[in-house]
Amino acid sequence: MAKWVYSFGGGGADGSAELRNLLGGKGANLAEMCNIGLSVPPGFTISTEVCTYFYDNNRTYPGDLEQQVDEALGKLEALADKKFGDPTDPLLVSVRSGARASMPGMMDTVLNLGLNDTTIKGLIAKSEDPRFAYDSYRRFIQMFSDIVLGIDLHNFEDVLDSTKRTKGYTLDVQMTADDWKAIAEEYKQIVQRELGEPFPQDPKAQLWGAVGAVFGSWNNQRANTYRRLHGIPASWGTAVNVQTMVFGNMGDDCATGVAFTRDPATGTNVFYGEYLVNAQGEDVVAGIRTPQPINLVAKEANKSDLPSMEETMPALYTELAGVRETLEKHYREMQDLEFTIERDRLYILQTRNGKRTAAAALKIAVDMCNEGLITKAEAVNRVDAASLDQLLHPTLDPKAEKTVIGKGLPASPGAASGKIVMTADDAEAQAALGERVILVREETSPEDIHGMHAAAGILTTRGGMTSHAAVVARGMGRACVSGVGEIHIDQRAGTVTARGVTLKLGDTITIDGSAGEVMAGEVPTVEPELSGDFNTLMQWADEIRRMKVRTNAETPTDARTAVGFGAEGIGLCRTEHMFFEGDRITAVRRMIVADTVDQRRSALAELLPMQRQDFVDLFQIMAGHPVTIRLLDPPLHEFLPKTEADMEKVAEVAGVDPQLVKQRAAQLEEMNPMLGHRGCRLGITFPEIYEMQARAILEAVVQVHKETGATVTPEIMIPLAFSREELDILKALIDKVAEEVQQSADFDMNYLVGTMIELPRAALLADELAQTAQFFSFGTNDLTQTTFGISRDDAGHFLPDYINANVLETDPFVTLDQSGVGQLVKFACEKGRGARSDIKLGICGEHGGDPASVRFCQTAGLDYVSCSPYRVPIARLAAAQAALEAREVDA
Repeated sequence: MAKWVYSFGGGGADGSAELRNLLGGKGANLAEMCNIGLSVPPGFTISTEVCTYFYDNNRTYPGDLEQQVDEALGKLEALADKKFGDPTDPLLVSVRSGARASMPGMMDTVLNLGLNDTTIKGLIAKSEDPRFAYDSYRRFIQMFSDIVLGIDLHNFEDVLDSTKRTKGYTLDVQMTADDWKAIAEEYKQIVQRELGEPFPQDPKAQLWGAVGAVFGSWNNQRANTYRRLHGIPASWGTAVNVQTMVFGNMGDDCATGVAFTRDPATGTNVFYGEYLVNAQGEDVVAGIRTPQPINLVAKEANKSDLPSMEETMPALYTELAGVRETLEKHYREMQDLEFTIERDRLYILQTRNGKRTAAAALKIAVDMCNEGLITKAEAVNRVDAASLDQLLHPTLDPKAEKTVIGKGLPASPGAASGKIVMTADDAEAQAALGERVILVREETSPEDIHGMHAAAGILTTRGGMTSHAAVVARGMGRACVSGVGEIHIDQRAGTVTARGVTLKLGDTITIDGSAGEVMAGEVPTVEPELSGDFNTLMQWADEIRRMKVRTNAETPTDARTAVGFGAEGIGLCRTEHMFFEGDRITAVRRMIVADTVDQRRSALAELLPMQRQDFVDLFQIMAGHPVTIRLLDPPLHEFLPKTEADMEKVAEVAGVDPQLVKQRAAQLEEMNPMLGHRGCRLGITFPEIYEMQARAILEAVVQVHKETGATVTPEIMIPLAFSREELDILKALIDKVAEEVQQSADFDMNYLVGTMIELPRAALLADELAQTAQFFSFGTNDLTQTTFGISRDDAGHFLPDYINANVLETDPFVTLDQSGVGQLVKFACEKGRGARSDIKLGICGEHGGDPASVRFCQTAGLDYVSCSPYRVPIARLAAAQAALEAREVDA
């Protein structure tokens, strides 16, 4: 017979912490605490397998479940020395959820279950406190009616508020026993009125109603949303925990509280928590009364006038402090525990790994390792890699008030306030005057790069997590919110409108790139602080990981930032971004409007020394680390102006007829430029462009060697290739330039030529491409687009619907799609290595900084990941965690 129910209490339990998947986190920890001798109110857990059965069988239960519950209830009655439904000394229970992953407040709970018009008399007799008893009864009726019977809560709140107004009360504590008794009667009348039948009096019927409600709450809206946000599968289900009620509100020898074994905000090794005398647990978190500090340390730190538990209940505080030590040593992790004191006896109601800030997680992990509680590998695994973003960027002050006027995608972390500007030129001009500005646009393009760099943050109404704005902002470390479709920008009027609020140019707004929120006015921020613990943990991670971590960078500022964060090279240098710097755009535009090869070469000759110096700077900053340089990739029309006035300026500078510029822009316009004349297709059509870039790279190698003696081995990357023939043509061009440079400088150099795998055909023909390419870099931004047939700039409008409908688990532009795109990557790796055993394999899409995608890269056998500078620490930690996971699998 299948076992569905697991008892705990009386110094032992059927289960343990190892049965977390079966008993849920709460049930497993209740069992474990019983097994290690802590004082836990006895009870039983109905397993997660029942939840699975419940949903697979039209919300029914296994045939033998009722019998097992009855047997567990009998054990519980024996341990508590009380009977369920007994009119003289009734056993009362709580019914709570408990999934294997903590989901605080997302599912339902029923307290004081077992009370009815008969058992209330026994509770009064035993407690000798009618007020307490009737308060407990009315709480139960209200909670059960809301959660189990589906009666709207406001019906009960209206009665309570009306009674308090009539009596002239302001607080619940002013209510008398007769008041609560009358309230309970009115609550029962509400049930009769709403349902046409009386409030359930049978304790067994109450129990099964509550069990069904808790299982049902696994699929309520807030639980579904929480699971989606935290990647918790719906198939896990929840357990149900039925536990003896203990009361912290039976008098002044009773109390209830919540404590953390360390400070969850800072990670400091101090006992942290709050409690209330003569209260139930919900009172601590509901804000009805001001909680008191549990010890003198907290009292002094908070400058509280309220007496601490250490002062009012010294013996019980000492016992609680002992529980703290026991739990930390046993779990070897910071614990969040709930406790109740009933008539001078301490009970531990729950323990779980405590939620904490990123800074606290870092400190706790390092401290616990130094204390000998955990190993370095465990410390590395204790910190959520993605949470490091909180340590690298300013965040909103959690205490500050804010007026949210729009919600979009959290495209680049951090928070920033500034005046609204709508053009890149205005952003640059106002920033030069010392103003902090937020660049607000429908979408950005490479032409906006100077304004994006000058702005404190970027807001777009279109685009997704890998749109131009998102990618560039992450690389620069700028806060960015993209795809805020509810905001309307009127460029001519200079206004921004959302949720009934209209702001104009020069007004201040705040964006939170970590939450995707836009706020009117300035919201205070908190600057990040990197502690010595950060460097310690990163050092431990570096000792563990196999994969190297590079950065995507093309400016000296970005490169230096990345090196400071531990980057081991550049995995993607996007040369097109360099073309928008200073006066270069003029030479680029002259090259584009040129009629002949000679005219193009003349314009490119102006660019050559600038490009060469770009590469010299990067090679020197990277100090011998590899640098992968992608040759020109975007279509040429992106470098031309859009307005007629700007086209006339280009014509004047280039010395040509304005009509020629307009004609050239029209010729270059494409229906689908993402799949058009770009990437290596430019190199095939206009070889002189790639020839100039190759010469700049290789001459920079010579210059760096002459100036510093350093040896540089550049990696020259050909983008968007789908055939070996393309690579053969362009590699021959690069080799020819290299031969000329070596002869001219009388210097032998090494360089690699490889390609970016960003088309499904390239992945499928990887063995052929590897005959020519010496390295593959997976451009998973475009590979995802071309595999799904989805534009990353437009997907933000409908991808949330796909995720809500469970068509996709996550946004494939944020976390790599392992079942589709991932299979292409694995296939290309195997084929590439089969054809060239020493081929270098890396990833340079935005997925390189996503922890889940980094784990995939480890299993796929990539040599390195590359990401934006501010995500380098995330990738370093994620790579170490992936290596540890791989070791566990191999073991």
